[in-house]
Amino acid sequence: MGKNENSRRKFIKKTAASSALFVAGGVLPGFTAKSYGQIIGANKKINVSMMGVNSRGNALAQNFASQENCNVIHICDVDSRAITKCLTAVNERQDNKVKTFEDFRKSLESKDVDAMVIAAPDHWHAPASLLALEAGKHVYVEKPCSHNPNEGEILVSAASRYGKVIQMGNQRRSWPNVVAGIEALKSGAIGRVYFGKSWYTNNRASIGVGKEIDAPDWLNWDLWQGPAPRKNYKDNIVHYNWHWLWHWGTGEALNNGTHMIDLLRWGMNVDYPTKVSSNGGRYRYKDDWEAPDTQVINLDFGDDLSMTWEGRSCNGKKIEGSSVGVIFYGENGSLFIPSGDSHTIFDLDGAVVKDVKPSEEIDARNKSNPAKNLDAYHIQNMFDAIKNGTKLHADIDSGHKSTLLVQLGNISQRVGRSLEINPENGHIIDDADAQKLWSRSYEPGWEMKLS
Repeated sequence: MGKNENSRRKFIKKTAASSALFVAGGVLPGFTAKSYGQIIGANKKINVSMMGVNSRGNALAQNFASQENCNVIHICDVDSRAITKCLTAVNERQDNKVKTFEDFRKSLESKDVDAMVIAAPDHWHAPASLLALEAGKHVYVEKPCSHNPNEGEILVSAASRYGKVIQMGNQRRSWPNVVAGIEALKSGAIGRVYFGKSWYTNNRASIGVGKEIDAPDWLNWDLWQGPAPRKNYKDNIVHYNWHWLWHWGTGEALNNGTHMIDLLRWGMNVDYPTKVSSNGGRYRYKDDWEAPDTQVINLDFGDDLSMTWEGRSCNGKKIEGSSVGVIFYGENGSLFIPSGDSHTIFDLDGAVVKDVKPSEEIDARNKSNPAKNLDAYHIQNMFDAIKNGTKLHADIDSGHKSTLLVQLGNISQRVGRSLEINPENGHIIDDADAQKLWSRSYEPGWEMKLS
């Protein structure tokens, strides 16, 4: 074993031991006495199945396989090349035998699987999560938790019905110095907070105009589409550019905005807005990209609090020296959380009051694995929830609320006007056209609903 892997093992041990420092104890809603009788034993490794392992899923598979209290036992993907690549990487990190599946539903039939990790495209996140819950599995689902608001509400209901853990991939909720920053904010470090600003910047290339061709032999195109109504294969969709097409993806707002809006919602202690608006468009290139490459979402929470998210997919100029970040503005100063595990507090004149340095450097523009060591905290929090009933850092209720905020921004963008929102439940008020985007149509036989 090399020096880097030894260091990695030591980090994981430290992570497992210290994760309890960053969680609040408690019993998960939906857990009963009977549920606790079924909780995995403290000394048993958690058996995980990975669904969607081309990019981010491959990185997650390696991270889960590196946890000493976990075995990756199944790898599932509709791309045979992705399976081969991921299997090689996982086998370098653990000794147990791994089975592979083209269809993840076969994996769910196994009684050996304790939890499923879902990192397939966005249109799969909620349907696959529901199928896993129905099969009696715990779930780790990457952001966003859903393709549309209706799916998110279904998952919230499903979590209560099935009593299983669902951790959403808002990993920053488990990063120690970010947690400390939010705690300082809530303790009054900058006084009453009234405005939050967040952003993401990049310099993405054009995706061109795709040509309809036969799907490659390494890809099960029908299963890749799954719950989405069928479309012909184009040569510029798989694997990443689906993000920018509404049929499968959710744009930059949910691809990266979800993380930052979640931090603002967490720090400002709000749930649902009263008004949402969005401005922007696909400005940089003329190609198949449908979602905005330039977008500003504004969310009002009554008359005394608001937040914004600015997304620039095709102009990489950083804001406050960071490609991604949030700033909270309050009566007595501001608090800045950049891309990494750090935070800085300023007074009203912009002078630094406190500067908490990052525990390690990350690359927020890395599409697959920007912060693998820090993300281990999030994984271990999920394992603690499964084994001990510990409170999740990013449960599905919280994940749905944060996802919904940017979904509402996209709906506003697509209908071309601001939306009035019911602050009690996040629902759109008196706008039939916008309400049509609350859910989606499905391929017959793939409809997402609670049984």
